[in-house]
Amino acid sequence: PPDTPSRFVCQTQGMRTVTCTWNQGGDTYLYGHLSPKYTLFEEFSKQKVPCTVSCSEQCSCSWDIGQQRIYNITVTVENPLGKKTATDVFDVTHRIYPAAPFQLWEKCTDTEITLYWKHPNKGIELFCQTEVVRPDGKVELHNSSETHLHYASVTLCGLQPYTEYTARVRCGAAKHFWRWSEWSEARTIRTKEATPSGKLDIWREITPILGGRNVTLFWKQTPSFRANGRSISYEVSWEKVEYDSKPESISLSSVYNSTTISIGNDSYRISIKAKNNVNYSLPSVLIIPSATGNSNKMLFFSFLGNEELKEEQVNGTDEGIFVSWEHRHIYDLYIVDWCNFPTLQPCDLQWKRFGPNTSSALINSAAFVPGVRYNFHIYGSVANRASLLEKKTGYLRELPPLLDPVVENVELTFNAVTLSWDSYPTNESQSGFVRGYHIYVSPIQEDCNLKGSKKHVLTDGSVLCKYTIENPEEKRYTVRHLLPITKYKLVVKAYTGGGETPILNFIYIDTPFGSNMVYLLVLLVIVPSVIAAICCWKIKWVKECCCPLIPSPNGSTVLSFKEFKIGSEKVLKISDCIPDMLAVDNKVEVQKL
Repeated sequence: PPDTPSRFVCQTQGMRTVTCTWNQGGDTYLYGHLSPKYTLFEEFSKQKVPCTVSCSEQCSCSWDIGQQRIYNITVTVENPLGKKTATDVFDVTHRIYPAAPFQLWEKCTDTEITLYWKHPNKGIELFCQTEVVRPDGKVELHNSSETHLHYASVTLCGLQPYTEYTARVRCGAAKHFWRWSEWSEARTIRTKEATPSGKLDIWREITPILGGRNVTLFWKQTPSFRANGRSISYEVSWEKVEYDSKPESISLSSVYNSTTISIGNDSYRISIKAKNNVNYSLPSVLIIPSATGNSNKMLFFSFLGNEELKEEQVNGTDEGIFVSWEHRHIYDLYIVDWCNFPTLQPCDLQWKRFGPNTSSALINSAAFVPGVRYNFHIYGSVANRASLLEKKTGYLRELPPLLDPVVENVELTFNAVTLSWDSYPTNESQSGFVRGYHIYVSPIQEDCNLKGSKKHVLTDGSVLCKYTIENPEEKRYTVRHLLPITKYKLVVKAYTGGGETPILNFIYIDTPFGSNMVYLLVLLVIVPSVIAAICCWKIKWVKECCCPLIPSPNGSTVLSFKEFKIGSEKVLKISDCIPDMLAVDNKVEVQKL
């Protein structure tokens, strides 16, 4: 059997015909003369509705409206297996579904659009809605009920000059609203040009030259600036402040955002304006103080490069580089500038402005990368005059040094080695602030255990001795307590806030003999050799001195008696001694004695 017709509804577009529509439901699998048959019946008039049913995705049936206004329509669907019905009771004046508006046109000013359209529903009071899509994608709806005999219109106000908007219209019955019509075709409309609004954000870079200064001017469009025209150009003008002088000016096309002018050492007023086909924008002004004169000494230093200001290191985060400065009440705003690409020329100078109560900022840029040092200059500005206040330098993230120090000089003793690497750079060419150096030492054949060092274990388990220098400008170090006649390996590593590179390449040294070894060699070898040589040379004299055949009586215990001296010698009286044996020397020995 057939399904009950769903979404059965009847409506009219122009009060001339009524159209009823419904969904026919699922397939009955009966075809030809057995397929479902639809009939519409009007209950109040008890008449069959004179319309022909057509079905595709949806079934519909239309007939002309007569004098009747209220209907009770029943649709019946039937096949040999059953039938189903659906009913809709309605007042035809409450079921008006207007046709879509057509033939749209407009009239424009720089901030208003009046949109006109025609509609085929004559004699029906309509309530219309206009959809406006802004360039940023935001959608606005504007309602209107004013209806002319031949057309309708709506005025859209508060628009931006020289901006494209897309608009379309739909309408519904003003009385007894039933539903909206379909949307009209969308129409893209551009408002007319107007004077540029807002000011340009301008900045400068000053370079002293012989007899004057080169001033490189930069400008960019702020979020509040609008060109308000098809084509835009820029006009740069400058004149002396203190003296009456004829202003000089140049014009540049929209492709430029910087230019360089040459000025003298006097104070100058520089202005930059944007121009379109209608008029100029308000000027943005910079005052360049004179390069001479005591009154402008502070500003003179700020523009020509204040060498007295020391750069302070600042820290980076994942979001940017944090910069802070001392707050000073005399300035009405602060400017921070930096280069996006410090190693290139031009370096893509950037700047940001901050209010008088601001003393810190997180500077971020899509150009910032780890391992590159960025320099920041903080200026205070009052009455369009800027003064350099502070300098900062920092990294988004520090990396280990690109290169290790090259040891240029090695001074060896038997128990110490002095290394030096004077030409190693610690400037902005490094990928981080060089904080100091590590010296690693170890004997070739064994682990290191030198006095005053710390142990450093490599990934292979070997142990090195580690010494630390915390001053990056100290590029000389002496490793002491080495052993003589020993081969050592050494390496010098610079370290930054990002650490240091892996330990790979060593230098090798051999310590010489020590002075103690020489002394020991002299004592143990040379001195005995000399004594032996002397002994061999004077053997007889030595034998007589050390081991005589007839000992001297003076050294004998025999003479340990009561002294009796003749001159300086002890004399033994024969009567005082009873000899056990008496020997008489031969004549030769007697003569010697």
